Amino acid sequence: MSSFGKLFRVTTYGESHCKGVGAIVDGVPPGMQLTEEHIQPQLSRRRPGQSKLTTPRNEKDKVTIMSGTEYGITLGTPIGLQVPNLDQRPHDYSETDVYPRPSHADYTYLEKYGVKASSGGGRASARETIGRVAAGAIAEKYLKEAYGVEVVAFVSSVGKVAMPFIHELEDTETVKPEFYDFLNTITREAVDEDISRCPDTTTSEAMKELITKMSEEKNSIGGTVTCVIRNCPIGLGEPCFDKLEALLAHAMLSIPATKGFEFGSGFSGTRMSGHIHNDPFIRLESGRFGTKTNYSGGVQGGISNGENIYFRVAFKPPATISQDQQTTSYDGVFGTLAARGRHDPCVVSRAVPIVEAMASLVIMDAALQQEARKAAFSRLPTADIHHSLLGKPPASQ
Repeated sequence: MSSFGKLFRVTTYGESHCKGVGAIVDGVPPGMQLTEEHIQPQLSRRRPGQSKLTTPRNEKDKVTIMSGTEYGITLGTPIGLQVPNLDQRPHDYSETDVYPRPSHADYTYLEKYGVKASSGGGRASARETIGRVAAGAIAEKYLKEAYGVEVVAFVSSVGKVAMPFIHELEDTETVKPEFYDFLNTITREAVDEDISRCPDTTTSEAMKELITKMSEEKNSIGGTVTCVIRNCPIGLGEPCFDKLEALLAHAMLSIPATKGFEFGSGFSGTRMSGHIHNDPFIRLESGRFGTKTNYSGGVQGGISNGENIYFRVAFKPPATISQDQQTTSYDGVFGTLAARGRHDPCVVSRAVPIVEAMASLVIMDAALQQEARKAAFSRLPTADIHHSLLGKPPASQ
């Protein structure tokens, strides 16, 4: 389906080479300041043609708010968002009338619907994510103002080139404190200092060299994006099927080109003993409970516990490459597909704001559900609740 969320619900529309793309966002709380200037920065981080590492397609991706605000204030009604497609070249895809592109959605869409978009990837194109990023910017603004939530993603690996902590997580049984310190302090400004969107200088240089090499060879390469969510309210997530990490996994794996999701300690946690992996509780200076370590990734029992939420998303090499590929036509004849079009040699640098957007949509929807539950509870008359249900000792103690 093209809709995501329950109380904060986003429906995206549009294809790669139609007149435009966008989203309808329902459930935005009323009374929040919102103009295009609050949304545009994330769209500009996502747009194509922003560096030599991305596709040369030249789109400005300027957003227009069509409804749901007056005088720069949200009304609580559906917000319509629209972005025109200006640099369309549908003629670049005439060969797909004959051949389904390897590892693309051409064949599966045709089998599912009986028809397919004749240019580009249709709804499977990354142009669809414009609506997600625009909606995510709205969610992120509310979360920041209401709770102080911060969502920061960055490129952590390209091919076999990875930030040091990636190798440490794969080679050791414990996470160094420096990794947690990094997650506490990394900012979008630091991420955007380099076009690779990798905040480690040595690693970013190697990444750029590898991506440039792939582009010169008319090939592509995959990578990973790591994301941290700071200051997330405690209590988000719904047992049993809508656990917070499950919702995040759903959101991330809905992004085009994703092939993997790793939460908290992830697969490295399988090599640890329970004694090491358990996160002991401590009383923080603020007075609330916290944990000494954070292998859980900020979620326990599917519910946020107030610690940093962190995860990693794997992106495959872009399927469209400029090399001739041996494949089979729709009528079963073996032949050669000579792909054209403008495509990213590696998607991860542009995927950073998409990952941030989907994370914000998940947290926003979960926060509204929790606020509804708390409001409903607050309206009940005071009840005599047994101390054991409240995590307290008997009164006599």
